[in-house]
Amino acid sequence: MGLFLVESTLNENIKEQSAFEAKVEQLQTQVGKNELIEVQVASDFSRAFFIFESENEEALKGSLDTLGVPVTLTKEVRIVGQELEDAKKQKEKINYLVEWNLPENLTMDQYLERKKNNSVHYAEVPEVSFSRTYVCEDMSKCLCFYDAPDDDAVVRAREAVKAPIDSITQLSSNKK
Repeated sequence: MGLFLVESTLNENIKEQSAFEAKVEQLQTQVGKNELIEVQVASDFSRAFFIFESENEEALKGSLDTLGVPVTLTKEVRIVGQELEDAKKQKEKINYLVEWNLPENLTMDQYLERKKNNSVHYAEVPEVSFSRTYVCEDMSKCLCFYDAPDDDAVVRAREAVKAPIDSITQLSSNKK
């Protein structure tokens, strides 16, 4: 089984929490052997980020297409900073997503070592809680999830751990 990030640019039919929750419920019951691990949605409902456990990426994309979920990106990922079983429980609050397009020459081992060495600096920004990161296995990008009071606090936390930001997305309060 692989872990896959699926990004979607939501269509005009999904512009409020109840419509999004209904679509997620439909996904949970109709994606076959693919397990929906996590879903986060931008507060303006422009984009959604799904994490699935699946044996087959193409079958996963086909299932989403059948359900009318437009897929803009699919990547195999690994979770860093939290165990998968803990991520499945989703007990902590997450309200920000930081995307970082990784530099071409960075290897997974280098990334993991860098993360290990720099993560201690999150303590310098106590109002921000780091939750987890999904790193694309092809080392193209990573998605980091945080609980923070505002965008500026997220920026300070990223500066403390010496990690760039390509985009920050405020997330809805949706829970899988």
